[in-house]
Amino acid sequence: MGKTEMAVLVGEDGFAVALITIVNPPVNALSFDVLISLATHYEEALTRDDVKAIVLTGSNGRFCGGFDINAFQSPTSAKEKLKVTPNEFLTYYVEGGKKPTVAAIDGLALGGGLELAMACHGRLSTSYAQLGLPELQLGIIPGMGGTQRLPRLVGLPKSLEMMILSKSIRGKEAHSLGLIDAIASPADLISAARLWALQIADHKRPWAKTIYRTDKIPSSKEAREILNFARAQARKQAPNVMHPLVCIDVIEEGIISGPQAGLMKEVKCAKELQASQTSKSLIHVFFAQRATSKVPGITNIGLLPRKIKKVAIVGGGLMGSGIATALISNNILVILKEINEKFLQAGIDRVRENLENRVKKGHMTQDGMEKALRLLIGVLGYEQFSDVNMVIEAIIEDASLKQQIFCDLEKYCNSDCILATNTSTIDLHLIGQKTASQDRIAGAHFFSPAQVMPLLEIVRTPNTSPQVVVDLLDLAKKIRKTPVVVNNCTGFAVNRMFFPYTQAAILLVDHGVDLYRIDLAITEFGMPMGPFRLIDLVGFGVAAATGAQYLQSFPERCYKSTLIPSMLQDKQTGEASCMGFYIYDDKRQASANPEVSKYVEKSRRLSGFTPDSMIAGLRDKDIVEMLFFPVVNEACRVLDEGISVKSSDLDIASIMGMGFPSYRGGILFWADTMGANYVYSRLMTWCELYGEFFKPCNYLAERAIRGFSLGAQIDRARSQL
Repeated sequence: MGKTEMAVLVGEDGFAVALITIVNPPVNALSFDVLISLATHYEEALTRDDVKAIVLTGSNGRFCGGFDINAFQSPTSAKEKLKVTPNEFLTYYVEGGKKPTVAAIDGLALGGGLELAMACHGRLSTSYAQLGLPELQLGIIPGMGGTQRLPRLVGLPKSLEMMILSKSIRGKEAHSLGLIDAIASPADLISAARLWALQIADHKRPWAKTIYRTDKIPSSKEAREILNFARAQARKQAPNVMHPLVCIDVIEEGIISGPQAGLMKEVKCAKELQASQTSKSLIHVFFAQRATSKVPGITNIGLLPRKIKKVAIVGGGLMGSGIATALISNNILVILKEINEKFLQAGIDRVRENLENRVKKGHMTQDGMEKALRLLIGVLGYEQFSDVNMVIEAIIEDASLKQQIFCDLEKYCNSDCILATNTSTIDLHLIGQKTASQDRIAGAHFFSPAQVMPLLEIVRTPNTSPQVVVDLLDLAKKIRKTPVVVNNCTGFAVNRMFFPYTQAAILLVDHGVDLYRIDLAITEFGMPMGPFRLIDLVGFGVAAATGAQYLQSFPERCYKSTLIPSMLQDKQTGEASCMGFYIYDDKRQASANPEVSKYVEKSRRLSGFTPDSMIAGLRDKDIVEMLFFPVVNEACRVLDEGISVKSSDLDIASIMGMGFPSYRGGILFWADTMGANYVYSRLMTWCELYGEFFKPCNYLAERAIRGFSLGAQIDRARSQL
């Protein structure tokens, strides 16, 4: 249970200052218990004759990481004990108190933590303290005065950037903007804040209430221009959600009608957004992402990760070079192996290009890039593999070649070295079939581009050592990837559950739907690109090869079409050749390929399909469901077979691996908003019309009949069946 502690600091000057410390590990989050304790200590400090001012801080080098999300679900009685709302507490106790308060900020001041600090009369921080209002990441807006106070401290443009983009800043920048009044070292922070508070009390420094400041607020006309531009950007970047626009409206209310009107609107809108489906989805994602690194039987048995300092990568192609970039960018030494000098130099050049792009985007300094490149060593043989902690094989999807490489690795690497493959589809049993090192073989499946995509799919077989999985989880953390641990099968979890996605799209085209309309409907739903643009991106060769893998493994539920093979035969291979379902100019801008129609007509003719009235009348909503409900169906099979142990992992995998919109909560969470029975009945209808491709699996059927959810409760439901 969180609380605050109060001590009275009496200096050599003889003056007493109340030091109130938030104590709620690990990040000193606010909760109603914390606020009740805080209010109690404030009442004491404000009424004590010996206390001249107040310093507010957090324990263990962290000011306050924000309002505990779980506190939103607190019983009404817990909230009533506070006697006032959190907003009223800040306005009347802190900002309106008869004694000045100075915030002493180290570590974090995020969300409600920064809102608390902004209500103080002064703010001191360390230079590396992190300050921000990231509430919009959860589908809500700041609800404790943040929409009103931040613009008054840093100006309207910067406050919009920080709130709409959930962009935090460091103490040094915060000082330059005026959010922080002074910078102090961690050792001097409390004493400096104490002195600052006493100077305010003695009127040697301004005793200003942030909510009434106007020096950084532009004229109404200028403000409206800035806000309207922000609205246009928000509609463009996030067309399917409302909370960024609501946030802008609330900010505008405070500027046009005054801060009290702004605070009232903020409270009303914050409460409404907390109950929205978008917020529920994003909060689910927040917790689900943090749960991916907790694996039953792996992370709860007391194993400590071994240090991975040196990694070898076999293959310097697009994936190998991307993985190398991710590793050396995070201070891990990489040995990059290729089969000849030409390929090796091309791989090294790709790594350099990746890093240069990071420098151009401001994500890395030039010095940082040079330091990273010094961690990359190119080789043509295995001789330098003897002391590596891990090898990642990243060659083309050729099972026999991978088998040979793993036999070579077993000869050249030490007995503790992790032997990992970046394969996206091939069964790990097949890859490691000819080796004796089954306990240290695992999948380390990165997603393209590996230096950018945030997901790492860790694949284990029944023989993979728990220690290896723990080590890979730690590596994911070091290179800033979100890990999802899955069991072994063709396509693993992410690619397997999404293989019906493109097949469903091609099925619709064969039945008469325009492929460009499909791509448009899917992008408007929130995907970064449609299925046909995605096929162009990965390449027709890869699409055909992976399709063959799924046809071999799951023949009874694959849809086989001649569309891609016939285009591939005529050298239309996708974006790499500038010719696929789209044609691409020299800037990689896509436009419709007029040649596609003849391949579509040929595919329809060979399939024997003619457009029917139902297909002709499909709405965009129908198209979305016909593409994604088969994915939901396959995700249920993945759970049923134990390939994934947590449904929430599949939600995160769908978002971070395939670009499913996070504000919909992930593939299974989204399906649950409609209900298992709805998904089942729609699939059954299409199964009767278009064949076994749409047939619901038993797992889905049983949940539809018995009323179980597909997402959050599916794991509990498993034990009840």
